[in-house]
Amino acid sequence: MSLQKPKIFSQFPDLIFGFSTKQNHNIDDKFGFNLSKSIGDDEKKVIENRSKFFAEFDLGLENVVIQKQTHSSIINFVDKFVNNLEGDALITKTKNLGLAVSTADCTNIYIYDSKEKVIAAIHSGWEGTEKKILAKTIQKLKDDFNSNPQNLFVYFGPSISQQNYEVGKEFLNKFDKKYLTQNGEKYLLDLKAANKDMLINLGVPNSQIEISEICSFENPNFHSYRRDKRNSGRAFGVIAIKGSNE
Repeated sequence: MSLQKPKIFSQFPDLIFGFSTKQNHNIDDKFGFNLSKSIGDDEKKVIENRSKFFAEFDLGLENVVIQKQTHSSIINFVDKFVNNLEGDALITKTKNLGLAVSTADCTNIYIYDSKEKVIAAIHSGWEGTEKKILAKTIQKLKDDFNSNPQNLFVYFGPSISQQNYEVGKEFLNKFDKKYLTQNGEKYLLDLKAANKDMLINLGVPNSQIEISEICSFENPNFHSYRRDKRNSGRAFGVIAIKGSNE
């Protein structure tokens, strides 16, 4: 049902992480274990899917914060469950409180501060990357949570690869040319590299960054809007810290 802890997070027994995959490839479930309520899927089925996925990590529906993602640079700090937020990054220090990112190709990034015991989850498609939401999240961790980039461990979940992410020439005005490879009259955009460079430039050690090699577009076990258009479901990546808040 899901990918479990990546190598970069496996060294921390108090850290919870999972990323959902597609399932139930049949005519009764065209979205394949979709976790989003906003794409026209049956809401009861979505809630059942979420409950089943969260239970893998001993979390419940009221233990995971899911915000309405708007391709913004809005960062929300949460210390308890809420269900009415809009934004594209979440931060918490609260134990047993999951942070979710919904994705179907977009870059999704998860951060753990091993010293200050803070986690963050970021949705960064091309708009979020252009707005530097990841860099702003790192800066907020430094300013508000005393985070040192040297103590941050970062994982990029499955997302679309550069070779499958075609964009128009207008993106030459949005991104440094080093992230764009010409492909006929179009260009191929490397969002992972753009986001990784933000981390490196802010002092996160390269050895503490892991990028999934899974391309959501190429791998049929993962949701991809570019591939499936209106028939695409949405995956969740969830990060949490186990333990007592006392």
